[in-house]
Amino acid sequence: MKALILVDIQNDFLPNGSLAVPQGDQIFPVVNQLLKCAFDLKIATKDWHPKNHISFAANHSKQPGETVLVDGFEQILWPVHCVKETWGAEFATGWDSHLVDKVIYKGTDPSIDSYSTFFDNEHVQETPLKAYLREYQVEEVYLAGLATEYCVKYSALDSLGLGFRTFVVIDGCRGVNLNADDTDHAIHELLQAGAEILSLADVQAKLNRPL
Repeated sequence: MKALILVDIQNDFLPNGSLAVPQGDQIFPVVNQLLKCAFDLKIATKDWHPKNHISFAANHSKQPGETVLVDGFEQILWPVHCVKETWGAEFATGWDSHLVDKVIYKGTDPSIDSYSTFFDNEHVQETPLKAYLREYQVEEVYLAGLATEYCVKYSALDSLGLGFRTFVVIDGCRGVNLNADDTDHAIHELLQAGAEILSLADVQAKLNRPL
């Protein structure tokens, strides 16, 4: 069984959003083609933060990009983004989100950040994603979305750690790149960990046929 996981393709991560990923909207054509491929499950995730979330710079009277220590862990501070039940947290309209079988919500605990679609950043709590994949006996996980070096990367690393064969569809991702080479470093880290980096064309060839 093969599962497609589309990570955080939400308004706040797109142009005009509060935490815009440069060229984030350029993944729409790739994402829409992936949704036509013969995956057994199609899953999408949403950052779904309370207003008092620990990752928001405004809640620390600091600026985005600064860091603070939280329970001994370094926390990067971000603009307020993807607050639950707001426009910024909703799926963007440029991709076919109605084709998704299940939505996984993450980052719901105000006291801890959660880049991965599987676990919070300290691996204390987990989302329903692992159980859902196990229920359907998924063996292969394909990831695309935003942003490459944060939520996509950490989701892929956790997927590998849980024993799934893990693919990142790289032309279906874009990075924040707080530093110019962050995405390149993330791809190298993923390859070192055992992830396979594919293009949309690779996926289409691998799965043989569109739906």
